[in-house]
Amino acid sequence: MDPRIREHAETIVEHSVDIQEGDRVVIQLPNEAEDLAVALHECCGERGAMPVYVANSQRASRAYLRAGDDEYETPEHKQALVEQTDVFIVARGGANVSETSDIPPKTNAAYRRALKPIQEERLSKRWCLTQFPTSGHAQLAGMSTEAYENFVWDAVSLDWKAQREFQAEMVERLDDAAEVRIVAGNETDLTFSIAGNRTLNDYGEKNLPGGEVFTAPVADSVEGSVYFDIPLYRQGRKIEDVRLVFENGDVVEHSAESGKELLSEILNTDDGARRIGEFGVGMNRAIDQVTYNMLFDEKMGDTIHLAVGSAYEETVGEDNERNESAEHVDMIVDMSEDSRIELDGEVVQENGTFVFEDE
Repeated sequence: MDPRIREHAETIVEHSVDIQEGDRVVIQLPNEAEDLAVALHECCGERGAMPVYVANSQRASRAYLRAGDDEYETPEHKQALVEQTDVFIVARGGANVSETSDIPPKTNAAYRRALKPIQEERLSKRWCLTQFPTSGHAQLAGMSTEAYENFVWDAVSLDWKAQREFQAEMVERLDDAAEVRIVAGNETDLTFSIAGNRTLNDYGEKNLPGGEVFTAPVADSVEGSVYFDIPLYRQGRKIEDVRLVFENGDVVEHSAESGKELLSEILNTDDGARRIGEFGVGMNRAIDQVTYNMLFDEKMGDTIHLAVGSAYEETVGEDNERNESAEHVDMIVDMSEDSRIELDGEVVQENGTFVFEDE
Protein backbone atom coordinates (compact mmCIF):
# COMPACT_ATOMS: atom_id res chain seq x y z
CA MET A 1 0.00 0.00 0.00
CA ASP A 2 1.26 3.48 -0.85
CA PRO A 3 2.14 5.12 2.50
CA ARG A 4 0.30 8.25 1.38
CA ILE A 5 -2.96 6.29 1.58
CA ARG A 6 -2.41 5.66 5.28
CA GLU A 7 -1.55 9.36 5.73
CA HIS A 8 -4.76 10.25 3.89
CA ALA A 9 -6.77 8.02 6.23
CA GLU A 10 -5.11 9.50 9.31
CA THR A 11 -5.88 13.02 8.15
CA ILE A 12 -9.53 12.07 7.73
CA VAL A 13 -9.99 10.39 11.12
CA GLU A 14 -7.83 12.80 13.14
CA HIS A 15 -8.35 16.16 11.47
CA SER A 16 -11.54 16.01 9.42
CA VAL A 17 -14.01 14.02 11.57
CA ASP A 18 -12.12 13.41 14.85
CA ILE A 19 -13.22 9.80 15.30
CA GLN A 20 -13.65 8.79 18.93
CA GLU A 21 -14.11 5.51 20.76
CA GLY A 22 -17.59 4.10 20.21
CA ASP A 23 -18.34 6.16 17.10
CA ARG A 24 -20.54 4.45 14.53
CA VAL A 25 -18.86 5.14 11.19
CA VAL A 26 -20.10 4.62 7.63
CA ILE A 27 -17.31 4.40 5.06
CA GLN A 28 -18.71 4.84 1.54
CA LEU A 29 -16.06 4.41 -1.15
CA PRO A 30 -15.82 3.25 -4.77
CA ASN A 31 -14.42 -0.21 -5.39
CA GLU A 32 -11.19 1.30 -6.71
CA ALA A 33 -10.51 2.84 -3.28
CA GLU A 34 -10.28 -0.43 -1.37
CA ASP A 35 -6.80 0.43 -0.04
CA LEU A 36 -8.20 3.60 1.53
CA ALA A 37 -11.05 1.54 3.00
CA VAL A 38 -8.50 -0.83 4.56
CA ALA A 39 -6.51 2.06 6.02
CA LEU A 40 -9.67 3.70 7.41
CA HIS A 41 -10.75 0.42 9.02
CA GLU A 42 -7.33 0.14 10.67
CA CYS A 43 -7.67 3.68 12.02
CA CYS A 44 -11.18 2.94 13.30
CA GLY A 45 -9.94 -0.20 15.02
CA GLU A 46 -7.13 1.68 16.70
CA ARG A 47 -9.61 4.23 18.05
CA GLY A 48 -12.32 1.80 19.11
CA ALA A 49 -14.83 3.00 16.50
CA MET A 50 -17.28 0.72 14.68
CA PRO A 51 -17.13 0.98 10.86
CA VAL A 52 -19.62 -0.18 8.26
CA TYR A 53 -18.34 -0.36 4.69
CA VAL A 54 -20.70 0.62 1.85
CA ALA A 55 -19.50 0.25 -1.74
CA ASN A 56 -20.28 3.23 -3.95
CA SER A 57 -20.68 1.74 -7.42
CA GLN A 58 -21.65 4.10 -10.22
CA ARG A 59 -22.36 1.09 -12.44
CA ALA A 60 -24.88 -0.21 -9.91
CA SER A 61 -26.47 3.23 -9.51
CA ARG A 62 -26.76 3.54 -13.28
CA ALA A 63 -28.43 0.13 -13.56
CA TYR A 64 -30.99 1.00 -10.88
CA LEU A 65 -31.90 4.41 -12.29
CA ARG A 66 -32.16 3.20 -15.88
CA ALA A 67 -34.49 0.41 -14.79
CA GLY A 68 -36.76 2.71 -12.78
CA ASP A 69 -39.82 4.70 -13.75
CA ASP A 70 -38.82 8.14 -12.42
CA GLU A 71 -41.02 7.69 -9.36
CA TYR A 72 -39.02 7.19 -6.17
CA GLU A 73 -39.78 7.10 -2.48
CA THR A 74 -37.33 7.86 0.30
CA PRO A 75 -35.83 4.48 1.25
CA GLU A 76 -36.63 4.06 4.93
CA HIS A 77 -33.87 1.52 5.59
CA LYS A 78 -31.27 3.94 4.24
CA GLN A 79 -32.79 6.71 6.33
CA ALA A 80 -32.46 4.49 9.40
CA LEU A 81 -28.78 3.86 8.68
CA VAL A 82 -28.12 7.59 8.46
CA GLU A 83 -30.02 8.28 11.67
CA GLN A 84 -28.02 5.65 13.57
CA THR A 85 -24.60 6.82 12.33
CA ASP A 86 -22.23 9.31 13.98
CA VAL A 87 -19.67 9.80 11.19
CA PHE A 88 -19.77 9.55 7.40
CA ILE A 89 -16.65 9.23 5.27
CA VAL A 90 -17.31 9.43 1.54
CA ALA A 91 -14.73 9.35 -1.26
CA ARG A 92 -15.09 10.01 -4.95
CA GLY A 93 -13.25 7.89 -7.47
CA GLY A 94 -14.13 5.33 -10.08
CA ALA A 95 -12.73 4.07 -13.34
CA ASN A 96 -15.29 5.83 -15.57
CA VAL A 97 -16.38 9.34 -14.64
CA SER A 98 -19.02 9.24 -17.41
CA GLU A 99 -20.68 6.05 -16.12
CA THR A 100 -23.98 7.81 -15.40
CA SER A 101 -23.98 10.10 -18.45
CA ASP A 102 -26.86 8.26 -20.14
CA ILE A 103 -29.27 8.66 -17.24
CA PRO A 104 -31.87 11.29 -18.20
CA PRO A 105 -31.53 14.50 -16.16
CA LYS A 106 -35.18 14.29 -15.09
CA THR A 107 -34.48 10.84 -13.60
CA ASN A 108 -31.58 12.18 -11.58
CA ALA A 109 -33.72 15.08 -10.40
CA ALA A 110 -36.53 12.76 -9.28
CA TYR A 111 -34.14 10.50 -7.40
CA ARG A 112 -32.42 13.44 -5.70
CA ARG A 113 -35.79 14.70 -4.48
CA ALA A 114 -36.46 11.29 -2.91
CA LEU A 115 -33.06 11.27 -1.21
CA LYS A 116 -33.30 14.83 0.10
CA PRO A 117 -34.36 13.84 3.68
CA ILE A 118 -31.43 11.42 3.86
CA GLN A 119 -29.01 14.06 2.61
CA GLU A 120 -30.28 16.57 5.16
CA GLU A 121 -29.85 14.05 7.98
CA ARG A 122 -26.33 13.13 6.84
CA LEU A 123 -25.26 16.76 6.74
CA SER A 124 -26.30 17.12 10.38
CA LYS A 125 -23.66 14.54 11.39
CA ARG A 126 -19.85 14.64 11.31
CA TRP A 127 -18.83 13.97 7.73
CA CYS A 128 -15.98 14.20 5.29
CA LEU A 129 -16.05 14.12 1.49
CA THR A 130 -12.69 13.37 -0.09
CA GLN A 131 -11.14 12.01 -3.28
CA PHE A 132 -9.30 8.81 -4.07
CA PRO A 133 -7.04 9.23 -7.11
CA THR A 134 -8.11 6.91 -9.91
CA SER A 135 -7.31 6.69 -13.61
CA GLY A 136 -10.80 7.90 -14.54
CA HIS A 137 -10.42 11.21 -12.74
CA ALA A 138 -6.83 11.51 -13.92
CA GLN A 139 -8.03 11.25 -17.51
CA LEU A 140 -10.79 13.80 -16.87
CA ALA A 141 -8.17 16.19 -15.50
CA GLY A 142 -5.89 15.60 -18.49
CA MET A 143 -3.15 14.14 -16.29
CA SER A 144 -1.22 10.90 -16.05
CA THR A 145 -2.31 8.58 -13.24
CA GLU A 146 0.94 9.22 -11.36
CA ALA A 147 0.67 12.99 -11.75
CA TYR A 148 -2.93 12.90 -10.54
CA GLU A 149 -1.99 10.80 -7.52
CA ASN A 150 0.65 13.39 -6.62
CA PHE A 151 -1.85 16.20 -7.18
CA VAL A 152 -4.49 14.66 -4.91
CA TRP A 153 -2.22 13.63 -2.06
CA ASP A 154 -0.30 16.92 -2.12
CA ALA A 155 -3.62 18.75 -1.83
CA VAL A 156 -4.81 16.50 1.02
CA SER A 157 -1.59 16.90 3.02
CA LEU A 158 -1.58 20.71 3.11
CA ASP A 159 -0.66 22.56 6.33
CA TRP A 160 -4.27 23.03 7.42
CA LYS A 161 -3.43 25.19 10.43
CA ALA A 162 -1.66 27.72 8.21
CA GLN A 163 -4.47 27.58 5.65
CA ARG A 164 -7.03 28.22 8.37
CA GLU A 165 -5.14 31.28 9.58
CA PHE A 166 -4.84 32.69 6.05
CA GLN A 167 -8.56 32.28 5.42
CA ALA A 168 -9.62 33.66 8.81
CA GLU A 169 -9.15 37.26 7.63
CA MET A 170 -11.69 36.81 4.85
CA VAL A 171 -14.11 35.11 7.23
CA GLU A 172 -13.97 38.11 9.55
CA ARG A 173 -14.55 40.58 6.72
CA LEU A 174 -17.53 38.64 5.36
CA ASP A 175 -19.06 38.29 8.83
CA ASP A 176 -18.86 42.07 9.25
CA ALA A 177 -20.42 42.80 5.85
CA ALA A 178 -24.03 43.21 4.73
CA GLU A 179 -23.75 43.34 0.93
CA VAL A 180 -21.52 41.60 -1.59
CA ARG A 181 -20.88 42.67 -5.15
CA ILE A 182 -19.06 40.45 -7.66
CA VAL A 183 -17.73 42.04 -10.86
CA ALA A 184 -15.77 40.08 -13.49
CA GLY A 185 -15.22 41.07 -17.11
CA ASN A 186 -18.18 42.43 -19.05
CA GLU A 187 -20.72 39.74 -18.16
CA THR A 188 -20.67 39.39 -14.38
CA ASP A 189 -22.12 42.05 -12.12
CA LEU A 190 -23.98 40.46 -9.22
CA THR A 191 -25.07 41.81 -5.84
CA PHE A 192 -26.63 40.11 -2.85
CA SER A 193 -27.09 40.48 0.89
CA ILE A 194 -25.38 38.29 3.48
CA ALA A 195 -26.64 40.32 6.43
CA GLY A 196 -27.22 38.12 9.46
CA ASN A 197 -25.67 35.02 7.91
CA ARG A 198 -22.49 33.27 9.05
CA THR A 199 -19.26 32.57 7.17
CA LEU A 200 -17.52 29.22 7.59
CA ASN A 201 -13.80 28.55 7.28
CA ASP A 202 -13.22 25.33 5.33
CA TYR A 203 -9.74 24.05 6.13
CA GLY A 204 -9.97 20.35 5.34
CA GLU A 205 -12.73 19.15 7.64
CA LYS A 206 -16.01 18.41 5.85
CA ASN A 207 -14.24 18.68 2.50
CA LEU A 208 -10.76 17.25 2.10
CA PRO A 209 -9.04 19.08 0.54
CA GLY A 210 -10.43 22.30 1.91
CA GLY A 211 -9.43 25.83 1.05
CA GLU A 212 -12.47 28.09 0.84
CA VAL A 213 -14.59 30.38 2.96
CA PHE A 214 -18.32 30.32 2.31
CA THR A 215 -21.65 31.69 3.43
CA ALA A 216 -25.23 31.94 2.14
CA PRO A 217 -26.85 34.88 0.37
CA VAL A 218 -30.18 36.06 1.71
CA ALA A 219 -32.40 34.01 -0.58
CA ASP A 220 -34.40 36.76 -2.31
CA SER A 221 -31.61 39.35 -2.48
CA VAL A 222 -29.60 38.17 -5.50
CA GLU A 223 -29.72 40.62 -8.42
CA GLY A 224 -27.81 40.87 -11.68
CA SER A 225 -26.00 38.54 -14.03
CA VAL A 226 -23.10 36.11 -13.78
CA TYR A 227 -21.00 34.26 -16.33
CA PHE A 228 -19.32 31.07 -15.10
CA ASP A 229 -16.25 30.78 -17.31
CA ILE A 230 -14.86 27.61 -15.69
CA PRO A 231 -16.64 24.40 -16.85
CA LEU A 232 -18.17 21.90 -14.46
CA TYR A 233 -18.77 18.17 -14.71
CA ARG A 234 -22.11 16.95 -13.41
CA GLN A 235 -23.88 13.60 -13.72
CA GLY A 236 -21.21 12.40 -16.13
CA ARG A 237 -21.65 15.43 -18.43
CA LYS A 238 -19.78 18.67 -18.99
CA ILE A 239 -21.60 21.99 -18.62
CA GLU A 240 -19.78 24.98 -20.11
CA ASP A 241 -20.17 28.75 -20.37
CA VAL A 242 -23.15 29.06 -18.04
CA ARG A 243 -24.88 32.42 -17.87
CA LEU A 244 -27.54 33.19 -15.25
CA VAL A 245 -29.68 36.29 -14.73
CA PHE A 246 -31.31 36.89 -11.33
CA GLU A 247 -34.26 39.01 -10.23
CA ASN A 248 -35.46 39.05 -6.62
CA GLY A 249 -33.26 36.03 -5.93
CA ASP A 250 -34.59 33.80 -8.72
CA VAL A 251 -32.96 32.69 -11.96
CA VAL A 252 -35.09 34.31 -14.67
CA GLU A 253 -32.80 33.58 -17.63
CA HIS A 254 -30.21 30.86 -18.17
CA SER A 255 -28.03 29.55 -20.98
CA ALA A 256 -25.04 27.29 -21.56
CA GLU A 257 -22.90 26.59 -24.61
CA SER A 258 -22.97 22.87 -23.75
CA GLY A 259 -25.09 20.95 -21.27
CA LYS A 260 -28.05 23.34 -21.37
CA GLU A 261 -30.62 20.53 -21.08
CA LEU A 262 -28.95 19.28 -17.93
CA LEU A 263 -28.68 22.81 -16.55
CA SER A 264 -32.40 23.35 -17.20
CA GLU A 265 -33.32 20.12 -15.42
CA ILE A 266 -31.16 21.11 -12.43
CA LEU A 267 -32.88 24.50 -12.19
CA ASN A 268 -36.30 22.85 -12.52
CA THR A 269 -35.68 20.27 -9.77
CA ASP A 270 -37.67 22.37 -7.29
CA ASP A 271 -38.27 26.04 -6.41
CA GLY A 272 -35.08 26.27 -4.36
CA ALA A 273 -32.91 25.14 -7.27
CA ARG A 274 -33.46 28.53 -8.93
CA ARG A 275 -31.91 30.38 -6.01
CA ILE A 276 -28.37 30.67 -4.71
CA GLY A 277 -27.65 28.65 -1.58
CA GLU A 278 -23.93 29.27 -1.28
CA PHE A 279 -21.35 31.94 -2.02
CA GLY A 280 -17.76 30.75 -1.65
CA VAL A 281 -14.31 32.24 -2.15
CA GLY A 282 -11.54 29.90 -3.28
CA MET A 283 -8.33 30.51 -1.31
CA ASN A 284 -6.24 27.36 -1.81
CA ARG A 285 -3.43 28.38 -4.16
CA ALA A 286 -1.93 24.89 -3.96
CA ILE A 287 -4.79 23.92 -6.31
CA ASP A 288 -3.77 25.75 -9.47
CA GLN A 289 -5.48 23.95 -12.34
CA VAL A 290 -8.97 22.91 -13.40
CA THR A 291 -9.59 19.17 -13.00
CA TYR A 292 -13.37 19.13 -13.64
CA ASN A 293 -13.81 17.90 -10.07
CA MET A 294 -15.64 20.46 -7.94
CA LEU A 295 -14.12 19.12 -4.73
CA PHE A 296 -10.86 20.67 -5.97
CA ASP A 297 -11.90 23.30 -8.50
CA GLU A 298 -14.07 25.36 -6.14
CA LYS A 299 -11.10 25.73 -3.77
CA MET A 300 -8.75 27.22 -6.38
CA GLY A 301 -7.22 30.54 -5.47
CA ASP A 302 -8.42 33.53 -7.51
CA THR A 303 -11.95 32.14 -7.92
CA ILE A 304 -15.40 32.50 -6.44
CA HIS A 305 -18.23 30.01 -6.71
CA LEU A 306 -21.97 30.12 -6.35
CA ALA A 307 -24.19 27.10 -5.80
CA VAL A 308 -27.76 26.94 -7.00
CA GLY A 309 -29.86 24.97 -4.55
CA SER A 310 -29.70 24.23 -0.86
CA ALA A 311 -27.92 26.40 1.69
CA TYR A 312 -25.89 24.84 4.48
CA GLU A 313 -27.82 25.23 7.71
CA GLU A 314 -24.75 26.45 9.62
CA THR A 315 -24.41 29.47 7.32
CA VAL A 316 -27.95 30.82 7.75
CA GLY A 317 -28.72 33.20 10.61
CA GLU A 318 -31.71 32.71 12.89
CA ASP A 319 -33.61 35.63 11.39
CA ASN A 320 -33.09 34.57 7.77
CA GLU A 321 -34.87 31.94 5.72
CA ARG A 322 -32.78 29.00 4.58
CA ASN A 323 -32.97 28.12 0.90
CA GLU A 324 -33.95 24.46 0.60
CA SER A 325 -33.57 22.21 -2.42
CA ALA A 326 -32.70 18.66 -3.42
CA GLU A 327 -29.88 20.19 -5.51
CA HIS A 328 -26.63 21.91 -4.64
CA VAL A 329 -24.61 22.63 -7.78
CA ASP A 330 -21.49 24.77 -7.59
CA MET A 331 -20.31 26.90 -10.51
CA ILE A 332 -17.09 28.89 -10.69
CA VAL A 333 -15.98 32.35 -11.86
CA ASP A 334 -12.31 33.08 -12.57
CA MET A 335 -11.39 36.22 -10.59
CA SER A 336 -7.72 36.46 -11.60
CA GLU A 337 -8.16 39.30 -14.12
CA ASP A 338 -10.46 42.30 -14.63
CA SER A 339 -12.43 41.46 -11.50
CA ARG A 340 -13.18 42.51 -7.95
CA ILE A 341 -15.09 41.51 -4.84
CA GLU A 342 -16.72 44.38 -2.95
CA LEU A 343 -18.06 44.23 0.59
CA ASP A 344 -20.37 47.13 1.42
CA GLY A 345 -18.83 49.11 -1.42
CA GLU A 346 -15.19 48.51 -0.45
CA VAL A 347 -12.93 46.35 -2.59
CA VAL A 348 -11.61 43.34 -0.65
CA GLN A 349 -10.13 41.47 -3.63
CA GLU A 350 -9.00 42.78 -7.01
CA ASN A 351 -7.68 40.61 -9.85
CA GLY A 352 -7.22 37.72 -7.43
CA THR A 353 -5.27 39.61 -4.75
CA PHE A 354 -6.86 40.22 -1.35
CA VAL A 355 -6.29 43.64 0.15
CA PHE A 356 -5.05 42.08 3.39
CA GLU A 357 -2.23 40.33 1.54
CA ASP A 358 -0.55 43.70 1.07
CA GLU A 359 -1.15 44.92 4.63
